[in-house]
Amino acid sequence: MTAFGDSLTQGYGLPQEEGFVPVLERWLQERGHDVTVTNAGVSGDTTAGGLARIDWTLAEAPDALIVALGGNDLLRGLDPAESRANLAGILQAAEAAQVPVLLAGLPAPGNYGPDFKRDFEAMYVELAEEFGAIAYPDFLGPIGEKAAQGLSLGDLMQEDRIHPSAEGVRQIVAAIGPSVEELLERATTAVPEG
Repeated sequence: MTAFGDSLTQGYGLPQEEGFVPVLERWLQERGHDVTVTNAGVSGDTTAGGLARIDWTLAEAPDALIVALGGNDLLRGLDPAESRANLAGILQAAEAAQVPVLLAGLPAPGNYGPDFKRDFEAMYVELAEEFGAIAYPDFLGPIGEKAAQGLSLGDLMQEDRIHPSAEGVRQIVAAIGPSVEELLERATTAVPEG
């Protein structure tokens, strides 16, 4: 399985073993899955960057793919239509390679306006439906839930307030883990044509 994303996937600012990929791999192995998770996270990558390198990633023949891109598109205020087209290209490539996908989204802040927020957040759910991927609408879900309660995020975020801390990563993995298990199930039941 390959985790394909940006700095949130790559593990920016954390010791290697505390990043998303190693923590997810341990979580899955502790639950009895014989799985290796490959880290295809590139800090600073946008959906356009992901589209540019998806064929190279698929050439490694992963049996499943977690796609977690869009955060840098958000930070740059890129048009959601552009992000959507790039993600669609990534999902088309995975579909052509018969690789099941979990598409992890992110919530958009309100500062770009309600239309941007609506279009950005909807693209993940709609694209997952269009391509038969597993939709996971909010990669940073546990952090957002705590923020919505008005609680301090000091324990879950690094000082930059963009990247999760080691504890934040553990909570993210615990939240997304069951959806990743569903992805593994799809990978093991998929029968290649041919």
